[in-house]
Amino acid sequence: MRIDIWSDVVCPFCWIGKRHLEEALKEFRAEHADAEVEILWRAFQLDPNADASSTETIPEMIARKYSMPLEAAVESQDQMAANFASVGLEFNWRDAKAGNTFDAHRLAAMASDRGLDDEADEALKKAYFTDGRLVSDHGVLREIGESIGLPGDEVAEMLASDAYAIDVRHDMTMAQGLGISGVPFFVFDGKFAVNGAQPVDVFRQALATAWDESQKAGAAADSDSAAGADAADGPDCSDGSCSV
Repeated sequence: MRIDIWSDVVCPFCWIGKRHLEEALKEFRAEHADAEVEILWRAFQLDPNADASSTETIPEMIARKYSMPLEAAVESQDQMAANFASVGLEFNWRDAKAGNTFDAHRLAAMASDRGLDDEADEALKKAYFTDGRLVSDHGVLREIGESIGLPGDEVAEMLASDAYAIDVRHDMTMAQGLGISGVPFFVFDGKFAVNGAQPVDVFRQALATAWDESQKAGAAADSDSAAGADAADGPDCSDGSCSV
């Protein structure tokens, strides 16, 4: 089973949704010890036109973007910090620094080539949400890369070029094709989608549905092979996950 996840480094719901998926995956793997689950992280930018850095605080940016009072924006960040704490994460929103995430996604793509997908995702999100680091800064990105085992000189060389830019743009083009307008967005086996940081139970249901369908497809393929026939199943919507 493969899970494609569209996510942005500065999306708070993406980290929360990831924790919910991880909890559901623990239970799934306990029940299906022989199941192989591949997770593929895909790039998405909530604000592709963002400057490399900004003097605005996060509440100021939110208040401007959503035309809400600054006090309400501050309250929303306090609530988000509480949501983070409920899943064992820390959001120091007063220290968070807004910036463009394109180069952070390029670093993640480089890490993916080295089998360090999850390590990169965790390190980048922690840098932004918990440590208050500017994830558009090349020096910061080099340090993040080194922290997960990437050679610093290779990271610096990559960032000074346009390497992996096509990979990032490809992911975002795929998102447009699927009609994805917000993240996190999870696609299970190319068929079943979960949009947003849904409760753990929704991910349980999505995993079960995708697994059951994959087993049925495997059984049908075996049967058709034996009978010398072809078969194709259409997409479906059920149990908290919808077909793509």
